[in-house]
Amino acid sequence: MKKQALILFAHGARAASWAEPFLRLQKLTQESSPELKVELAFLELMQPQLPEVVKNLVDQSYESITITPIFLGQGGHLIRDLPLMVEEIRQQYPNLQIKQVAAAGEDAGVLHAIRDYCLRSMNP
Repeated sequence: MKKQALILFAHGARAASWAEPFLRLQKLTQESSPELKVELAFLELMQPQLPEVVKNLVDQSYESITITPIFLGQGGHLIRDLPLMVEEIRQQYPNLQIKQVAAAGEDAGVLHAIRDYCLRSMNP
């Protein structure tokens, strides 16, 4: 069986506190699927960035990764920047299987969860 990893891909920010929800999401995801390696990577302003995370996974003999952008929508970074990064990674690691999925906010279940949160906020 191939060693599989999931990379949660976030934008990054100057304030370290910005990463806290993403770190919690990584921990929750890892706890839910202990057989799966779950990593967090940032586009910019924070470490680790995607190429570093992929290199570490390849060095640990992971053969298949899924990159899941934790963004609300398919903006410029996901339309232009991420595909270029993924193509460079594919060229560097031709034997690595890479799957890139749409932004988390494009998923109906995620939108429903956000809707529910917004509605609950009316009656704390």
